[in-house]
Amino acid sequence: MKTLDDLLSEGVAGRRVLLRADLNVPLDGEKITDDGRIRAVLPTLNALLEGGATVTVVSHLGRPKGAPDPKYTLAPVAARLSELLGGPVNFGAAGDAKVTLLENLRFNPGETSKDEGERKAFAQELAAHGDVYVDDAFGAVHRKHASVYDVAALLPHYTGYLVARELEVLSKLTGEAERPYVVVLGGSKVSDKLAVIEALLPKVDKLLIGGGMCFTFLKAQGYEVGKSLLQDEMVDTCKDLLQRGGDKIVLPTDVLSADKFAADAAVQTVGVDAIPADGLGLDIGPESVAAFAAALESAKTVFWNGPMGVFELAPFAAGTRGVAEAITKVDGFTVVGGGDSAAAVRALGIPEDGFSHISTGGGASLEFLEGKALPGIVALEG
Repeated sequence: MKTLDDLLSEGVAGRRVLLRADLNVPLDGEKITDDGRIRAVLPTLNALLEGGATVTVVSHLGRPKGAPDPKYTLAPVAARLSELLGGPVNFGAAGDAKVTLLENLRFNPGETSKDEGERKAFAQELAAHGDVYVDDAFGAVHRKHASVYDVAALLPHYTGYLVARELEVLSKLTGEAERPYVVVLGGSKVSDKLAVIEALLPKVDKLLIGGGMCFTFLKAQGYEVGKSLLQDEMVDTCKDLLQRGGDKIVLPTDVLSADKFAADAAVQTVGVDAIPADGLGLDIGPESVAAFAAALESAKTVFWNGPMGVFELAPFAAGTRGVAEAITKVDGFTVVGGGDSAAAVRALGIPEDGFSHISTGGGASLEFLEGKALPGIVALEG
């Protein structure tokens, strides 16, 4: 793959660059609640501008249904990008500024179409905005979309700094990682993480499991989990994983059980053998946090994906906070696998420089670790 540095050495002065970014930021109305993904593309964007390029940036936001929807406009992103760059950004159409941000790609049905002809037609429209194409949207490289896959076939193509860094970091996790190698997985469903568990289990020394997915594993151990999140159809799969993983797999020994899914719920800390029949497990307990922290203490490589509980609600944030803080104390290579984990780091005010790398792509990072071919990367290799 050719890199941004290759492009810069060729020279970009006076050239038009089509830059695919991942500006899919969370919004509260028109207010951006986390601008991490905008800041992540700045090194690539600034390098292009300093080289004298004119840049057209394209991105998706949310999941509009192939038509304009004001709820998903990139207008707030254009305003924030202008602030971060310290200069004007054209929005929607070219103007006097050196940077143009086009409206949400997914307002056009061709972006995500399963019909190859429709997708390629939209890719042609996008390619008209550039002489060269740079992909810096790691969070989208696992999608076979027009702006990710098809455009690369139409223009000379290069990886941005962010994509190159993500590939470098994640390759360390799939190769000969320094040991002890500890993986922490959370989130709601075992089914979402099954492939990555299968891929990593033979490579790791410890696999710590929290979040809603832990209750299916606990059920597989014979515990009753009350009204906690449970994937009945995955219980036998979890039994098999526990048998194969042996003492590699570490599960919570206590949880926070609530009477309802709400910030004002009545909460009690209970052992996993004493979850009330009407209880709803919404976080790992303090004993489990201490055990997970102890397992992380001597690690030299850590990968974390998925919160330990419903961190968005204050009473159920302690598990995620405790594990995140434990990872920041690891003397080794630590990677946060994007998605909700990255959001939790920022929402809980944990210093980002406490981790070696925070991925911008939750789904993309998982699929990479699973060993899947990512369409956006395949396109850049072509």
